[in-house]
Order: sequence, then C-alpha cells, then structure tokens
Amino acid sequence: MGKRYFCDYCDRSFQDNLHNRKKHLNGVQHLRAKRVWYDLFRDAAAILQEEQTKKPCRKFLQTGQCDFGSNCRFSHMTEQDLEKLSAQVQGELRSKELWQEGADVPPGTIEDWLEKRAKRLSMAQSNSALPEKPVPFQYPPGWPPVQELPPSLQAPPPGGWPVPPNLQWG
Repeated sequence: MGKRYFCDYCDRSFQDNLHNRKKHLNGVQHLRAKRVWYDLFRDAAAILQEEQTKKPCRKFLQTGQCDFGSNCRFSHMTEQDLEKLSAQVQGELRSKELWQEGADVPPGTIEDWLEKRAKRLSMAQSNSALPEKPVPFQYPPGWPPVQELPPSLQAPPPGGWPVPPNLQWG
C-alpha cells in the first residue's frame, strides 16, 4: 500500500508520492485550510487593519449569513465589532508602552512569576549553607504494597542501584 501523508490543515491523508503531495499542497482546499489556521494566530492590529480596508458584505449585513463564509473578500464585521477590535488594539498598545517604559506590569504576568521564582531560588541557596537531612522516600497514599509493585516503581535501595563492572550503554 505504501506510505501515507497526513495533512494537519485539511485533516486528510493520501498516498505519499511527489505528484499527490504537490497536487494537494497547491490545491484550493489546502490553501484555504492553511490560511484559516494561520488566521487564528494573527494579532488584533493586523486583523483591524485588514478589516478596515474591506468594504462591508451586503449579503452578510442583510441576512447575517454569507455563502462565501471566511473566504468572502468583503468584511463581515459590524461597526460595533470594529470598535471592540479597535479598543483591544489600543489596550494592547498601552500595555506594551507601559512595559517598555518600565512601569509596573499588571499582576499575573510572566514577569511577576519569574521575579518570585528568582527570590525563592535565592532564598533556597542562602539557606542551603545549612546541612539538610534527606527526606526519606515515601510511596503515594493508596498505592499497593511494595512487594506487589513492578521493579520500575519500587524505591531504589539505600546507596543506589549496584552497577555491574562490565556494563556498557549504547
């Protein structure tokens, strides 16, 4: 039967050879599916700029549906949608400007998390000068008795596993 090629954009598979793959990758259905996928990750500013250059779709404004769907060359956004998108773009720009100026970043951002982590690590390093007792290994509650566990789940013996003298990896 031969190898099969699976296209993640189109969610289809077909026999993998140069002719079939080239035909699929240049096909209209694949190109549309690929564009739809990448459109999911565009930023709001790019979407706003594109939608403002398009004329409104008359069919969509009258009926709320368009036969062309996402492939329509006209805009399917109402004035309210454009205003919301514009406000979102302005908010993103403001937060980016604040971040560049070094202003306080709102809580819950990655910068907060990194700062807290750095503090925690520095505290752990300063406290590590004191000798610590190793915590004894304990099995999670609800596990079967140790004798019934497979070897891969059993705790290592004290001092580690014995290494055979002629062991070669690889």
